Amino acid sequence: MAVPRMPPPSEMSRRLTFLFALAAGVAVANLYWAQPLLNVIAGDLRAATATAGWLVTATQVGYAVGVLRLVPLGDVLDRRRFIPVMLLTSAAALLLCALAPSIGVLLFALGVLGVTTIAGQVLTPLAGDLAGDAHRGRIVGVVGSGTLTGILASRTISGLVAGAVGWRAIFALAAVVAVLLAVLLYRAIPPLAPRTRMPYPQLIASVGAVVMRERAARWTLVLAATGFAAFSLFWTALTFLLGGPPFRYPVAVIGLFGLAGLAGVLSGLHGGRLHDRGWSLPATGAAWVLALGAFVVAAFAGRSVALVIIAIIMIDVTLQTQALLNRARLFALSHEARSRLNTALATGNFIGAALGSAAATTLWFAGGWTAVTITGTALCCFALTVWALGRRGPLVIRFAVPDGAAPDRRETSLNRTPSIRSARSAADRIRRSRSAKPAGCSTSPRNSAPPIH
Repeated sequence: MAVPRMPPPSEMSRRLTFLFALAAGVAVANLYWAQPLLNVIAGDLRAATATAGWLVTATQVGYAVGVLRLVPLGDVLDRRRFIPVMLLTSAAALLLCALAPSIGVLLFALGVLGVTTIAGQVLTPLAGDLAGDAHRGRIVGVVGSGTLTGILASRTISGLVAGAVGWRAIFALAAVVAVLLAVLLYRAIPPLAPRTRMPYPQLIASVGAVVMRERAARWTLVLAATGFAAFSLFWTALTFLLGGPPFRYPVAVIGLFGLAGLAGVLSGLHGGRLHDRGWSLPATGAAWVLALGAFVVAAFAGRSVALVIIAIIMIDVTLQTQALLNRARLFALSHEARSRLNTALATGNFIGAALGSAAATTLWFAGGWTAVTITGTALCCFALTVWALGRRGPLVIRFAVPDGAAPDRRETSLNRTPSIRSARSAADRIRRSRSAKPAGCSTSPRNSAPPIH
């Protein structure tokens, strides 16, 4: 059952945008604290290294469950309370990680942490709801950049803290930060009515229904999953490249190469403006062309540190830009289902990343760095083909005019095609015909203007 439409919320302030970005980054960083510490944890808890490797798997599987089962609740719950509750729950899981007496307890705690550290996936669509139409892409880009910063910086921070005061300290520190952020967000998030109301089973089922209803969502999800597959393929294989001949770098040095990926954060800060200015589809195509060039550069980087760094910067900037544009375009599809669309996006990205990582391992042992870069090039060509086929049809956002509202939303800035003018004219004619009906004639409130292509 749809909730009556509320007046548009005020635009987000810079302070609130920064707080959202910080909280999203901290939430996603919780997934990666343990990754560089597996050997240390295994030694301290007297566990086999292979067993410690399951710590990462437990966190990722838990996160997938949380995204699928909890993120959709952002469309039906009061997010001012829901987000702090999730942060406090993840703080409890982090504290259990810090106190874990055995590898079994730590596995359980990290699984719970993965399920509950989904605040960033709820904050991003909330930022889209709170932002004004003219700045939605920029705001979502800033919050998304916070998420990327958390991913890239978490491993470095974890290693530094663990090296100074032990591996348990990073989990205790993260628990304290999560509690502080829960308090700050509860005080900062304005009251917002839920976008819709429906039973939980129906809500979960509607994630797929929303995707099936929107053709543009399906095509966009294909592009997004392909981008994360290429991103994960590159970064997984890069570890093999830098750890073997001719580089033979230790793990600590390999981790520093991730800092070059922070260039993708800057692209997120500015890439959202491309969406706001109506250049979403052209910019997406340009990003994939540059990603193709990045894999060509990477193909020649097998013995050059300089080319490796250039390839890292190019791949992070281009793939993060297209990821941001995909998210902004999905949020433009629906006001009422942004959390569910974000659930579909995060799920597709997770699957793409998992496939990319698995492919990197197989390709490395089959054909080395050359096989990896050829596959990355092929993924970019596939994405460009999808973009070329969809940029004048399936990837064009279709808007339905809400009951009683004029079709004056920013669809013209997202899809600059001549059909917009004709659709608006049709909408105007429908409204004039309604107003011209004689007394006693009724018009169904479900009628709306034709979709805008």
